[in-house]
Amino acid sequence: MSEAAALSSGKGHKDENFPVASIIIARQHRPAILAFYNFVRVADDVSDSETAAPDEKLRLLEDMRLSLMGASEASSEGVALRNVLMERGLVTDHAADLLEAFRRDVVKLRYADWGELIDYCRYSAMPVGRYVLDVHEEGQGAWPLNDALCAALQVINHLQDCGKDYRKLNRVYLPQDVMAKHGAQVEDLAGETSTPALKAVITELAARNAELLNQSAAFAAHIRDKRLSLEVAIIQRLAEDLNTRLLTCDPLCDRVHHQKAELPGLLLSAFGRFLATCLFPGRKVA
Repeated sequence: MSEAAALSSGKGHKDENFPVASIIIARQHRPAILAFYNFVRVADDVSDSETAAPDEKLRLLEDMRLSLMGASEASSEGVALRNVLMERGLVTDHAADLLEAFRRDVVKLRYADWGELIDYCRYSAMPVGRYVLDVHEEGQGAWPLNDALCAALQVINHLQDCGKDYRKLNRVYLPQDVMAKHGAQVEDLAGETSTPALKAVITELAARNAELLNQSAAFAAHIRDKRLSLEVAIIQRLAEDLNTRLLTCDPLCDRVHHQKAELPGLLLSAFGRFLATCLFPGRKVA
């Protein structure tokens, strides 16, 4: 076990909010996606550790970066992903961008405004979808739609976990200007329920996030690989449902994650949209 892996949360790809290399994805692409996920999962666990000191976290993340780039063998996770990337002829850029996000998580605990938060998403979320597109040889034409969806997924996670992030890591992704606008205090995040001011912040951010999801709604239709297109359609539908909940629910006390019993209906809805885009390309599907 590597030093970084010793800080593992025990979370795996099946524990995420959204599908990761599901059986929908073509078999030949899953190993490359899972290798990327495993690397990112370890780095994420390092940055989120409640026991490791900031300097130790930064050292371990740098070990992972150097190993990814071929300048070190210190991180087995970095070496493993480097080998996969070399075999597939893929770039290290996306994994390196994610490491930048995790470094920010160690040293940056507050975000001034929506622009700063989206810049964080540029490193913490957008590279994931860009990498998957690269694996499928989709090209960069779909990157703007990918970026909108990935940023929206990240914001959903931030809103869902806003209380936990503050209590455990003193980390607040809710933009400070929106907090000030509604008169919310950072300390409100420690409560068992949201104050009216904090709930107004969450509602406003979910409304802004809905605009990102409106932008990304055409993403699945722009993907040539039909299996990946279906997976993206499913992720889009799940994200829309979660974001709608966040407009009214209180993530400090309400359930804002999907339960298994809710998934069949959402998957059926996503599949219906996917079929409609296949049968009627270019037509907007609700």
